[in-house]
Amino acid sequence: ITGTNARPSIAPTFGVENMLGTNPLTIGFPTDEEFPFVIDCATSVTQRGKIEAYARLGKDTPAGWVIGKDGQSKTDSAQILKDLVAGTAALTPLGGIGEETGGYKGYGYATVVEVLSAALQDGKFLKDLLGYDADGNKIPYPLGHFFIAIDTEAFLGLETFKRVAGRILRGLRASEKMPGQDRIYTAGEKEWEAWKYRKNRGAKVDKKLQQQIIEVRDEFNLSYHFDFEKR
Repeated sequence: ITGTNARPSIAPTFGVENMLGTNPLTIGFPTDEEFPFVIDCATSVTQRGKIEAYARLGKDTPAGWVIGKDGQSKTDSAQILKDLVAGTAALTPLGGIGEETGGYKGYGYATVVEVLSAALQDGKFLKDLLGYDADGNKIPYPLGHFFIAIDTEAFLGLETFKRVAGRILRGLRASEKMPGQDRIYTAGEKEWEAWKYRKNRGAKVDKKLQQQIIEVRDEFNLSYHFDFEKR
């Protein structure tokens, strides 16, 4: 079990100011299958990178992911990126705006990660992670992390744990599926299959991102040639 705090971007439930980071929480454990269970999730509804991807594609951000100073949802992806930098918008916690759809749960989990990332080692937190000093100069992000390991041998042992974990996951995948869906996944399964597929084939990179990669290379006078470039 591990987590890290991050620069402020999430507003607390009933708030509109970016106070908490996306504060991902990761849990992984072995099973008796060929891949482990691994879930690695931000405690916000989404992360900045997803909004950047929407902006590149000219797509709106789904309602409920970002809140403005007026307490209303924002959807213009390009404008959201500017507003996040200006501090006039914030990501919502996992669950969305307010309490009705469970936003308080994501807010609570984000707070847990913030506390464990700072209070165990006297680390920085909240607005101290903005990346600027008192004079407005950029400084490194002094992020905190925590790591928790459970010794299965102190309980029923590793093999028993793996067997029971595998049975639980297989039970979930074998449960009744919603109409139109032919498969239920457990955490880490899609990533495992994607890794097997891409390890010898590579990953897709859209045209706009390809151009950005080329521009960075040229800016630093590197000579590397990418397969997607026209010769």
